[in-house]
Amino acid sequence: MTTLTPDPAMAETATIAALEVSGLTAGYGGPPIVENVSVRALRGAITAIVGPNGAGKSTLLKAIAGVIKASAGTVTVEGRDATGLPSEKLVRRGIAYVPQVANVFPQLTVQENLEMGGYSRRHGLHERTEELYQLFPDLKLAHRRHAETLSGGQRTMLAMARGLMVDPAVLLLDEPSAGLSPKFQSAVWERIEQVRATNVAVVVVEQNTRETLRHAQWAYVLVLGKNRLDGRGRDLLHNDEVVNLYVGVLS
Repeated sequence: MTTLTPDPAMAETATIAALEVSGLTAGYGGPPIVENVSVRALRGAITAIVGPNGAGKSTLLKAIAGVIKASAGTVTVEGRDATGLPSEKLVRRGIAYVPQVANVFPQLTVQENLEMGGYSRRHGLHERTEELYQLFPDLKLAHRRHAETLSGGQRTMLAMARGLMVDPAVLLLDEPSAGLSPKFQSAVWERIEQVRATNVAVVVVEQNTRETLRHAQWAYVLVLGKNRLDGRGRDLLHNDEVVNLYVGVLS
């Protein structure tokens, strides 16, 4: 793996990473889809995972979140080993995972979806819901509507808010802007930036490489299931290999 110019902030906070993934290997029973992949994510920062189709980006998120079982490697959340824990225990450990599809309960209202997201909270459910309504004001206006009546962008917002109900250290987002209009894509990124500002470590997989690298404090490029490059998002945006192979040159 090639690392571009190191970020001093990454080095200074190396011992307090919200998420540390080392040598992770995972797949679906056959040959591994991701192999020996390592990723770090800090609180208050957006960490992007980009690369060509079939690079294993979504598989990596599933393995980190415990949706599929890794065959090798370690996952650490804020210094605590979380390797091999099932997804429900990882939620309590501080990881919230928002998949690309099936990420809300369509027949429940917005309010009920948030309450389901906070099922593991022992207290403060109402207070946390109100905090998230401030962060996602469109949801407050639609709190009595069933999720199936929301637009695609609003569903994405609801899925993110539902994940945040447990005050996670790490929020894993799998292609949050997929299928959305440019207007809603922009709105989603605004909310992601606001989530980052609340001191959550946001790890995002996206196909829109250019826009993702603009927002990412740090980014990893996966190729054929392995680490290829990593560095500051904006540095990678101007890296010749990344531009030629994965981003494309603007005319």
